[in-house]
Amino acid sequence: MDEKEIIPSTFIGIQGKDIISFGSGQPDLPPPSEVFSCLPTYNSFKYGPIAGQDNLRQALAEQNKGFDKDNFVITNGASEALDLTLRVIGKPGDKILIHEPYYYSYKPLIELNHLKPLIVKTNEGKIDVQDFEEKVHDASAVLINSPCNPTGRIQDIDTLKIIEKTTQDLKLPLISDEVYKDLIYERENYALSGPQVITVNSFSKTFSMCGFRVGYLFSNDLSIVEKVIGLKSHASMNTNILSQEMAFHATTIPRKIIEDQVAIWKKRRDVIYKGMLDLGLELWKPEGAFYVFPAIKNSMKFVRDIFEEYKVITYPGDWFGAPNRVRFSYALDIEKIEEGLERVGKYLKENV
Repeated sequence: MDEKEIIPSTFIGIQGKDIISFGSGQPDLPPPSEVFSCLPTYNSFKYGPIAGQDNLRQALAEQNKGFDKDNFVITNGASEALDLTLRVIGKPGDKILIHEPYYYSYKPLIELNHLKPLIVKTNEGKIDVQDFEEKVHDASAVLINSPCNPTGRIQDIDTLKIIEKTTQDLKLPLISDEVYKDLIYERENYALSGPQVITVNSFSKTFSMCGFRVGYLFSNDLSIVEKVIGLKSHASMNTNILSQEMAFHATTIPRKIIEDQVAIWKKRRDVIYKGMLDLGLELWKPEGAFYVFPAIKNSMKFVRDIFEEYKVITYPGDWFGAPNRVRFSYALDIEKIEEGLERVGKYLKENV
């Protein structure tokens, strides 16, 4: 495998005997059983509202105080929500501020929409407030991801409040990617709010519904919501209505089910974090999501070699704007995590 051939689609869907994948960012835990409760009787098949099914939008509004169903648009995953938002808030040449490391789709989505990424530095995965305040004046919008993919870090509440106030004072759209908001180990989620905020979320991570492709966005700025609906009517029309019905049933599950799953993620976090420290790797302790991001020199070579020699899938930090780091997803059971760490240890012993 040539290093230049290692792109995000290289490992998606790859399975096989003895392969241990720390690559894919999708939960291995099953969706709650309630998700499937509508299947025996569901019989709708016609186009649905472009903004999304009324029952799902109403359920989301009831879970997010200060909003009603008309503030919401249901999308084909969070990716479409982000893409549509960028397309309606920006014009060619505008700069979108993102913090590095960033989710690997941010930069391509920004550039494909003829916008420009404006990169803010982080310190151990935490936004450098001084760098933010210096650069935000050149931005046309700000995109924040907390908890963050690929680092698993959450941004400090004081920092988030500064970002809220600054973007509101400057009248800048603030996109808050909160797809991991329910997977936090250290504190409750702090939801960015204000008239300028567009929140993006998904059923993929909290409810293990990645393949169902149900995401959503919501905002108090109804002009943005209306523009998104208008664009979506031409781009993709309605989101899959069966998936939306299943997502609606996901909103009815007891909160304890989510809390029990977070306890599983935290236990796995502790295992992989300690295991990597024992291997002598430098990394930041994840506070949410399900990723670790250790420093490993020549990450492209590492990713290629450890797959070819040890059947271990990982993602190079280069994709996330952080060369010489490697993303590991711990969305797999502890036995496989420990086996994968053993293989990583063998590789490091032989090659470093």
